[in-house]
Amino acid sequence: MSVQIRPAVIGDLPALTDLYNHYIVNTPATFDIEPYTLEGRAVWFAQFATTGRHRLLVAEQDGNILGYACSGPFKPKRAYETSVEVSIYLKPETKGRGLGTALYLELFEQLETEDVHRAYAGITLPNEASRIIYEKFGFESVGVYLEVGRKFGQYWDVEWFEKEVGSD
Repeated sequence: MSVQIRPAVIGDLPALTDLYNHYIVNTPATFDIEPYTLEGRAVWFAQFATTGRHRLLVAEQDGNILGYACSGPFKPKRAYETSVEVSIYLKPETKGRGLGTALYLELFEQLETEDVHRAYAGITLPNEASRIIYEKFGFESVGVYLEVGRKFGQYWDVEWFEKEVGSD
Protein backbone atom coordinates (compact mmCIF):
# COMPACT_ATOMS: atom_id res chain seq x y z
CA MET A 1 0.00 0.00 0.00
CA SER A 2 1.23 3.48 -0.78
CA VAL A 3 1.78 6.33 1.64
CA GLN A 4 -1.13 8.71 2.12
CA ILE A 5 -0.59 12.36 3.07
CA ARG A 6 -3.63 13.70 4.88
CA PRO A 7 -4.70 16.16 7.56
CA ALA A 8 -4.15 14.83 11.07
CA VAL A 9 -7.16 13.78 13.12
CA ILE A 10 -7.45 13.49 16.89
CA GLY A 11 -7.13 9.71 16.63
CA ASP A 12 -3.55 10.26 15.41
CA LEU A 13 -2.58 11.96 18.65
CA PRO A 14 -1.13 8.88 20.43
CA ALA A 15 1.14 8.07 17.47
CA LEU A 16 2.13 11.73 17.02
CA THR A 17 2.94 12.01 20.71
CA ASP A 18 5.06 8.85 20.68
CA LEU A 19 6.91 10.04 17.58
CA TYR A 20 7.70 13.46 19.04
CA ASN A 21 8.64 12.00 22.42
CA HIS A 22 11.28 9.88 20.65
CA TYR A 23 12.99 13.11 19.55
CA ILE A 24 12.65 14.66 23.00
CA VAL A 25 14.30 11.72 24.74
CA ASN A 26 16.92 10.76 22.15
CA THR A 27 17.98 13.83 20.18
CA PRO A 28 18.65 17.55 20.46
CA ALA A 29 16.33 18.18 17.47
CA THR A 30 13.76 19.68 19.83
CA PHE A 31 14.57 21.64 22.96
CA ASP A 32 11.67 20.10 24.85
CA ILE A 33 13.20 18.19 27.76
CA GLU A 34 10.34 16.19 29.27
CA PRO A 35 8.20 13.79 27.20
CA TYR A 36 4.59 14.82 26.64
CA THR A 37 1.50 13.11 27.96
CA LEU A 38 -1.45 12.80 25.60
CA GLU A 39 -3.23 15.56 27.52
CA GLY A 40 -0.24 17.87 27.20
CA ARG A 41 0.16 17.22 23.51
CA ALA A 42 -3.55 17.80 22.92
CA VAL A 43 -2.95 21.51 23.60
CA TRP A 44 -0.42 21.58 20.74
CA PHE A 45 -2.79 19.62 18.47
CA ALA A 46 -5.64 22.08 19.07
CA GLN A 47 -3.88 24.91 17.20
CA PHE A 48 -4.24 23.17 13.83
CA ALA A 49 -7.13 23.16 11.36
CA THR A 50 -7.85 21.88 7.87
CA THR A 51 -7.94 25.45 6.57
CA GLY A 52 -5.96 28.53 7.47
CA ARG A 53 -2.30 29.11 8.22
CA HIS A 54 -1.80 26.42 10.83
CA ARG A 55 -1.91 22.92 9.40
CA LEU A 56 -0.84 19.48 10.55
CA LEU A 57 -0.35 16.76 7.94
CA VAL A 58 0.58 13.14 8.52
CA ALA A 59 2.16 10.49 6.33
CA GLU A 60 0.28 7.24 6.88
CA GLN A 61 0.87 3.76 5.50
CA ASP A 62 -1.19 0.69 6.38
CA GLY A 63 -2.69 2.54 9.35
CA ASN A 64 0.70 3.56 10.75
CA ILE A 65 1.78 7.18 11.15
CA LEU A 66 5.26 7.49 9.64
CA GLY A 67 5.75 11.21 10.20
CA TYR A 68 4.21 14.64 10.18
CA ALA A 69 4.76 18.19 8.98
CA CYS A 70 3.13 21.26 10.44
CA SER A 71 2.89 25.02 10.21
CA GLY A 72 2.20 26.89 13.41
CA PRO A 73 2.44 30.42 14.73
CA PHE A 74 5.88 31.99 14.37
CA LYS A 75 5.35 34.35 17.29
CA PRO A 76 2.21 35.20 19.27
CA LYS A 77 2.08 38.94 18.48
CA ARG A 78 -0.52 39.85 15.86
CA ALA A 79 1.87 41.53 13.43
CA TYR A 80 3.55 38.14 12.95
CA GLU A 81 0.33 36.36 11.94
CA THR A 82 1.27 36.02 8.24
CA SER A 83 4.49 34.24 9.22
CA VAL A 84 4.52 30.57 10.19
CA GLU A 85 7.10 28.25 11.69
CA VAL A 86 7.26 24.87 10.01
CA SER A 87 8.63 21.60 11.26
CA ILE A 88 8.77 17.99 10.27
CA TYR A 89 9.36 14.79 12.20
CA LEU A 90 9.68 11.29 10.76
CA LYS A 91 10.03 7.89 12.35
CA PRO A 92 13.80 7.28 12.28
CA GLU A 93 13.47 4.06 10.28
CA THR A 94 11.60 5.88 7.49
CA LYS A 95 14.16 8.57 6.74
CA GLY A 96 15.52 8.66 3.21
CA ARG A 97 12.29 7.40 1.61
CA GLY A 98 11.03 10.79 0.41
CA LEU A 99 8.39 11.16 3.12
CA GLY A 100 9.66 14.54 4.23
CA THR A 101 9.55 15.79 0.65
CA ALA A 102 6.01 14.47 0.17
CA LEU A 103 4.82 16.06 3.41
CA TYR A 104 6.35 19.44 2.64
CA LEU A 105 5.12 19.41 -0.97
CA GLU A 106 1.57 19.06 0.29
CA LEU A 107 1.97 21.49 3.19
CA PHE A 108 3.45 24.28 1.06
CA GLU A 109 0.87 23.71 -1.66
CA GLN A 110 -1.85 24.23 0.94
CA LEU A 111 -0.16 27.28 2.44
CA GLU A 112 0.04 28.92 -1.01
CA THR A 113 -3.74 29.40 -0.84
CA GLU A 114 -3.65 31.04 2.59
CA ASP A 115 -2.60 34.47 3.84
CA VAL A 116 0.96 33.37 4.59
CA HIS A 117 3.88 35.58 3.62
CA ARG A 118 6.91 33.83 5.14
CA ALA A 119 7.78 30.43 6.55
CA TYR A 120 10.56 29.94 9.11
CA ALA A 121 12.35 26.85 10.36
CA GLY A 122 14.97 26.40 13.04
CA ILE A 123 17.27 23.40 13.11
CA THR A 124 19.58 22.29 15.87
CA LEU A 125 23.12 21.94 14.54
CA PRO A 126 24.53 19.75 13.23
CA ASN A 127 21.65 18.40 11.12
CA GLU A 128 22.57 17.94 7.49
CA ALA A 129 19.34 16.13 6.57
CA SER A 130 17.23 19.08 7.72
CA ARG A 131 19.51 21.57 5.99
CA ILE A 132 19.12 19.62 2.74
CA ILE A 133 15.32 19.50 2.84
CA TYR A 134 14.96 23.18 3.66
CA GLU A 135 17.31 24.20 0.88
CA LYS A 136 15.41 21.86 -1.47
CA PHE A 137 12.24 23.83 -0.71
CA GLY A 138 13.87 27.20 -1.33
CA PHE A 139 14.63 28.22 2.24
CA GLU A 140 17.68 30.39 2.81
CA SER A 141 19.75 30.57 5.95
CA VAL A 142 19.24 33.81 7.84
CA GLY A 143 21.60 33.18 10.73
CA VAL A 144 22.69 31.02 13.60
CA TYR A 145 21.86 31.50 17.26
CA LEU A 146 24.97 30.30 19.06
CA GLU A 147 24.58 28.02 22.08
CA VAL A 148 20.94 29.06 22.41
CA GLY A 149 19.72 25.86 24.06
CA ARG A 150 21.12 23.44 26.62
CA LYS A 151 20.15 19.78 26.45
CA PHE A 152 21.95 16.57 27.39
CA GLY A 153 24.47 18.64 29.35
CA GLN A 154 25.72 20.68 26.40
CA TYR A 155 24.86 23.83 24.49
CA TRP A 156 23.48 23.66 20.96
CA ASP A 157 23.39 26.15 18.10
CA VAL A 158 20.23 26.68 16.04
CA GLU A 159 20.30 27.79 12.41
CA TRP A 160 17.25 29.66 11.14
CA PHE A 161 15.91 29.45 7.63
CA GLU A 162 13.19 31.43 5.84
CA LYS A 163 11.31 31.42 2.57
CA GLU A 164 8.59 33.45 0.94
CA VAL A 165 5.26 31.67 0.63
CA GLY A 166 2.74 32.83 -1.96
CA SER A 167 2.88 36.27 -3.39
CA ASP A 168 1.33 39.51 -2.22
